[in-house]
Amino acid sequence: MKLAVDLNQAFRLLNHGPTVLVTAAYQGKVNVMAAAWNMPLDCSPARIAIVIDKKTYTRELIEGSSTFAINVPCRAQAGVVTQVGASSGRELLGQNPDNKFSALDLSTFSASKIEAPLLEGCIAWLECRLINEPHMQESYDLFIADIVAAHADSRVFSHGRWHFDGHDELRTLHHVAGGFFFTPGESVSTQSQDH
Repeated sequence: MKLAVDLNQAFRLLNHGPTVLVTAAYQGKVNVMAAAWNMPLDCSPARIAIVIDKKTYTRELIEGSSTFAINVPCRAQAGVVTQVGASSGRELLGQNPDNKFSALDLSTFSASKIEAPLLEGCIAWLECRLINEPHMQESYDLFIADIVAAHADSRVFSHGRWHFDGHDELRTLHHVAGGFFFTPGESVSTQSQDH
């Protein structure tokens, strides 16, 4: 079910603007946060940009490790996305370094090239290595990263494109505001089927 995505097509996993869950790990500590402001920047090399607020615990871990993962959740996970976005890893940390994952009953699996965990149930995963841009990070909370590995759920992504028809619960989430999301509608193509 998990399909490796060529890095020159990894931008297509984010090109339609989904809300994502960002995971990070550093020195045995892990965290997850929701992020709506993310976008592909380039396809060669595969590169993304994402806004990560100074106050977040996830940012602290990203700055320590210089890596993070983008997990693309689906409609079936709307409640999880809201819970992740409404809770603080720093407040939940306590004695358990993965307390936010435990508190929200999130299952993970290992990434292929970075330490940050990947979230079960998501439909795409991008493993990212930070490009250090101190001015942009401090002034705008904007992080730029190279994608070093990408994977997608083959039920809804193959041949370099999303195809959600018949898989409504696997449609990506797009945050509007205040806990409201929308999902993408039907596909429209201007290409003949042989392309």
